[in-house]
Amino acid sequence: MEFSTAITGFVAIYIFMLAGFAGWVIIGRVPAILHTPLMSGSNFIHGIVVVGGLYALINASSVTEQVIGFVAVLLGAGNAAGGYAVTDRMLAMFQPREAKAKAPAADSAAATPSARS
Repeated sequence: MEFSTAITGFVAIYIFMLAGFAGWVIIGRVPAILHTPLMSGSNFIHGIVVVGGLYALINASSVTEQVIGFVAVLLGAGNAAGGYAVTDRMLAMFQPREAKAKAPAADSAAATPSARS
């Protein structure tokens, strides 16, 4: 008994549109406080996209499939790298400022004549 499935034509477009709409609805309802953890989770998903693109590229049998696999790997890797850069920047916003940046402002205020009187 042989069992095979193929997703072609309108079924593939329907699944793509359904996934896009579901993602839009889900992401739109995330509170702002959870965006940083969500970015970390999406970076993980983009890593899976890269692995899937590599799998498609390895199993490609025509030039068209090779191009699609290469583009998938390229876009997935760029998206993952950009996601990590954005996450790093977002986390840097929550770091306390260095004491060096505050010290000169306090010393210059104490040295002014208005501060002494």
